[in-house]
Amino acid sequence: MRPIIALTGDSLVTPSAITNLNYADMAPQMLKNALIKVGGLPIILPFPDDLKVASELAAAAVQTFDGLVLPGGPDVDPTLYGEEPINASGRVTYPKDIFELALIKQTLQAHKPILGICRGLQILNVALGGTLYQDLTTQNQQATIKHTQASPGQYPSHHVTITPNSHLEQLLGQQVYVNSRHHQAVKQVAPSLKVVATALDGVVEAVEGDNILAVQWHPENMWPDYPEQLQLFADLVQRAQS
Repeated sequence: MRPIIALTGDSLVTPSAITNLNYADMAPQMLKNALIKVGGLPIILPFPDDLKVASELAAAAVQTFDGLVLPGGPDVDPTLYGEEPINASGRVTYPKDIFELALIKQTLQAHKPILGICRGLQILNVALGGTLYQDLTTQNQQATIKHTQASPGQYPSHHVTITPNSHLEQLLGQQVYVNSRHHQAVKQVAPSLKVVATALDGVVEAVEGDNILAVQWHPENMWPDYPEQLQLFADLVQRAQS
């Protein structure tokens, strides 16, 4: 049987021309397709607007899936790691943050595997006690690589060096060419996470922890042309079956 892999949903933040799509919940299509291709059964978990039920719904949701993907999306609210937003901070969706923080804790308590992608890495780091650069360009003078690429999102734009003997190295080798669509990044690493990949300017590109693998790039957009990126999804499905 295919393991059930949950994807946390994002939502349209403006009305659309189609009434039923006003503020609709959604998840990336290529992410859904990648999970299906490697043997998973994806489901979407929309976040509640009512913060009072976020923890309750997270606990209930964990009973329905075998593995969790935290996709890319809006910025993480900086107040959740003890900062006020700077001018360069982007759009946040506070109810999504609250739901995902509860969901991460419940999923790890249930010993179920998590794959984080871009924002997913960042919210994992915050959930476990780390902090973020709200904006690399203005807050990290060492970040000399362009991390918000101008080319189409499926194309790679910079190299990432992977730590020897890490789980990620087993999947992708010691260096990988990745796409890059982020302006936030890990600042202080959460105590329970280990950095296992960096860009050439030192920006954190992947972390690992118990039942956790998270990357800063977007493998869901790359895998049709770079099939090695499917290993990240196949690994999650395998971990969800064990």
